[in-house]
Amino acid sequence: MRVEYINPFVEAAFNILKEVLNTEVKRGDLYLKSTTMQIMGVAALVGLAGDVEGRVLFDMTKKTALYVAGTMNGEEFTQLDEMAKATITELANMITAQAVTKLHDLGFKFDLTPPALFNGENMEISNREVEALIVPMELGENGKIEINVAVRERV
Repeated sequence: MRVEYINPFVEAAFNILKEVLNTEVKRGDLYLKSTTMQIMGVAALVGLAGDVEGRVLFDMTKKTALYVAGTMNGEEFTQLDEMAKATITELANMITAQAVTKLHDLGFKFDLTPPALFNGENMEISNREVEALIVPMELGENGKIEINVAVRERV
């Protein structure tokens, strides 16, 4: 996986999380995952197709998702209701849109799928044909969001 594909997602996630959550965000250590992995509980998935194909997953615990939704909406959420879910998918849209703009500026052309939201326990995602780079974004006492990027050039 080329670093040119990853950096725009890392930069966009850092900048947007810092802006919309108005909190300190720290990037954790990156790591590769080439097998099936369990998601933390709430995940927004965006597909990529074109010169670059694959997906980006924004993975977090339910507690973190409620914190993010509450902070972005200026109210407290105790359940992952429709407004909270819409907020998490909008966060995925914001990060992905900024990253894609940077990639387009570098000459890559591709389309995005609308974010799909997954919520539940004991769910797994499989990276069968491409390694995923995991970029943890630490939100202090409010948990973390892992940006899980699995992309490759179309062959």
